[in-house]
Amino acid sequence: MNLKELTTIVGLVLVAGFVALTLSLSTGAAAVSASAQNGQLHVTKECSQYSGAPGGFCTFTSSNLAEILVGSKIFYDQAPGVPPGFNLDSNVILDAGFGNWAVGRCTLDSTFNGVCTFSDGSGQFTGFEARVNVSPTGGANFAWEGTYRFRPQPPR
Repeated sequence: MNLKELTTIVGLVLVAGFVALTLSLSTGAAAVSASAQNGQLHVTKECSQYSGAPGGFCTFTSSNLAEILVGSKIFYDQAPGVPPGFNLDSNVILDAGFGNWAVGRCTLDSTFNGVCTFSDGSGQFTGFEARVNVSPTGGANFAWEGTYRFRPQPPR
């Protein structure tokens, strides 16, 4: 094999690799690794419409995570205990609409401080994991401060 043939082969291999990479990016094949993200989560919610009954909900009023839209809701599956021993330990669904939801669990004590954890979801919340500390900020308002991540998902 002479130098001209070797140069031609190397050039063709480089062009083929570039074409394959370009096609995979344009068809979304690289989207799996692009969705892997993590960071700090800062959210506020108001619970003036929370009934205390199963299916009760609070509404998000701010969020630093694009997937948690203002107006999204968190639904509680279980009712809290009765005062004076109020404790909430409930399965929850974070519903951002349009098939985008995450599942988790929230536990609050009698001072309304607690923790929520999320383990997965659907739509934009596929692979979502989070752990947030919950604290009251006055009235029916609460803050969530914690961390989140999206696990990369295998192609389907």
